[in-house]
Formats: sequence, C-alpha cells, structure tokens
Amino acid sequence: MSISTHNKRTQLWVGGGLYLYLATTLFLPLTVIAIWAFYDPKVGWFPPDILPRSLSISAWREVLSDRQILPSAMLSLFVSTVVTLLTSLLAFPTAWALAQFPFRFKRAVEVFVLAPLIVPGIVVAVSLGELFFTFGLSGTVLGVIFVQTIGTLPLMIRILTATLEGIPKELILAARTLGATQRTAVMRIALPLAWPGFLAAGLLNFIASFEEFEKSFMVGAPKVQTLAVRLWSYLGGDVLVLPTAAVVTLILLLPMLVIFFIAERMLKEDVMASGLGKL
Repeated sequence: MSISTHNKRTQLWVGGGLYLYLATTLFLPLTVIAIWAFYDPKVGWFPPDILPRSLSISAWREVLSDRQILPSAMLSLFVSTVVTLLTSLLAFPTAWALAQFPFRFKRAVEVFVLAPLIVPGIVVAVSLGELFFTFGLSGTVLGVIFVQTIGTLPLMIRILTATLEGIPKELILAARTLGATQRTAVMRIALPLAWPGFLAAGLLNFIASFEEFEKSFMVGAPKVQTLAVRLWSYLGGDVLVLPTAAVVTLILLLPMLVIFFIAERMLKEDVMASGLGKL
C-alpha cells in the first residue's frame, strides 16, 4: 500500500468521524427539536412511531400570538447592538495593553478579566442584581445594557487580545520612526489589521447578548423584558411542555444561524480562526 493511499484512507476515516460527530451532536438534536415544534398534541406521538402521525402549528400559534413578542424582539436587537458597540469600545484599550505591553502580574490580570466567564452566570446575576438595585438601574433598559456588557466584555477582550498579538510590532515601530504618534499608529495600522477580530468578537457578543437570560432577568424583569426573558416565561411551571420548549429553542437559535451564515460569507476560515484565538 502506497503512502498516498494510506493518507487518503486516513483522511477519509477522520472526515467521516467528524461528520458523524457533527450529525450526532448538532443535526440530530435540531431535527428532533424541529419535529417537536410541529408536533400535533391532539393526535399524540407514541412508540413505535419514529415520526408523529400528524403535524400542527398550534405551539407556534400559542407563542407568536403574544403581542409582546415583537416589542421584545425589537428591544433585544437594540440592546444587543448597543452592547456590542459599547463592548468593542471598552475592550480595545485593555486588549491592546495585554497584547503589546509586557508588565508584572499580566497573567493575573488575564485571569481577572476572564473571571465573569468562569463564575456561574446565576452567581454573577444575583450579585449584580443587588448592586444595580442599589444604584437605581434595576428595571431599566440602561441597566440591562450595562449588565450584559459586563457579561460579554471578557469574551471581546480575549478575542481582540489574540488578534492584536498577531500584529507585528515592527509595523507600529516603523510608523513611530516615520513620525506618527502612538495614537496615529494605533488608529491607522492596528485597527485596520484587527478588523477580523472585531468582526468575529462582535458577532459572538451579539449572539451572547441576544440570547442572554439570567442577568437580563435579574436586572430588567418585570419592567424590561428582552426576547429571551419573554420566551423563557413560556417554560415555567412544574411541567415542561415540549412543543412550546422546541418553539422557544428554534426562535432563539435562528439569529445565531443567520449571523454565522453572514460570518461565513464575510470571513475566510483563516481570518475567523485568527480572530477567535485561543479561548
């Protein structure tokens, strides 16, 4: 057996294993969720039937008949956009310092920056909820924006840091040698080269903000209800209604699929990889 034939078979097995893993962990659950979303509760779905005998949009009708769904969706779009822009502005100086300047206790600072991602979300939500109530931000859109910014800022900083670390320092030094100020060198050289990281981090932050529930609920509810908070209210109670849960899952999943489709069209694979860095 030649080496090329062996390599092709190895690639075939590895590729087949990856596709099987993707189908098992992603496509199969999504298929089951989609079936439950259109399941007819009047007919039922019982073994040994692999597929339901009848389909219905009753669960969709129940969720979408809520007149607060559209305002909540528009509010989520607004909040997610503002959070993404605010996070980008706040994250860049910290990311630039972590990527370009060596200093003592740098590793400790990185761990501190990532702390909100390490601590369970409900713990952060409860502590911030009490703090925001003290400052009068509880039950306000501004409070929801601030609390979501706190939650998404570490992710933005980490991705931008990984991106800025790949920018050659020689370019900045060459610009300074030619008379450019530090600010001009950063604005004219670093920012244009860092746009893949900004775009990748912005997309992920937008999704995280759009689907964020715990912090938005603790700070905003009941006056401010984002789409995630509004939809999760359908899953309360002692019994989980699977068709309604499936509809909620698909509604929250749709923006993520659309954004990643846009990212795939706008970014090359190597650009996305360099923007994501090591998380």
